[in-house]
Amino acid sequence: MNFLYEKRRSKHPKYIKRLQRLIDKADYIVTISETTRKDIEKYMDIKGKPIEVIYNGCNIYSGDVEKPKVAPQKPFLFTIGTVLPKKNFHVLPCLLANNDYELIIAGIRSEYEDTIMKEAIRFGVSDRVKIIGTISEAQKHWYLQNCAAFLFPSVAEGFGLPVIEAMYHQKPIFLSDHTCLPEIGSKYAYYFNSEFDEDEMQKEFKAGMDNFKNGGIDKEEMRNHALHFSWETAAKQYWTIYEKLLKKQN
Repeated sequence: MNFLYEKRRSKHPKYIKRLQRLIDKADYIVTISETTRKDIEKYMDIKGKPIEVIYNGCNIYSGDVEKPKVAPQKPFLFTIGTVLPKKNFHVLPCLLANNDYELIIAGIRSEYEDTIMKEAIRFGVSDRVKIIGTISEAQKHWYLQNCAAFLFPSVAEGFGLPVIEAMYHQKPIFLSDHTCLPEIGSKYAYYFNSEFDEDEMQKEFKAGMDNFKNGGIDKEEMRNHALHFSWETAAKQYWTIYEKLLKKQN
């Protein structure tokens, strides 16, 4: 349902029609967040079909951690995701004003990075914003282990798996309050204002970092919250649905 937040309103009917055809064929509907479920029920005709939320799991990485070539020597902020406008990465350079942080943005690159760098230039921090492209799992977990904070200001997410991974590493996490992110981050994250006002974001970031440093979020509770999102649990829930459908057919 991200098209509701990414695409112009004039394009919504086309995507709704396409999704409606899939719903019409389905026997059971599963979404990966309550936010998506509510959007489905609001914009689609599910014709009384059962609908259920099954959350994604936390990816617990047990392999080697690899120090990447772009390894900041200073404290750095980290984010990851396909570099597209919906990820909203261009609002982040303002957080580097009046400090020495670097910003590392990993993910498939696109023309949108020009918008990000224009903002970096506007704030005089372009030398500290690094858009590095795709990285390996081993490198991703190096960044997650070593970053000062994880940032995820996306305005269109169905779940937001990187948020859970960062929580597992017990990092201060800063999210947008759009779509499902407050549902996933809960009380274990800090949130930017809805309009991404730059002055307010800078204050929110500083307040959150200070709060985290002073124990405002229990790190063990945060990790347990991440582990609550379990692939084993998800698999069992899907299996239960398959069994229901098979019994119905028989």
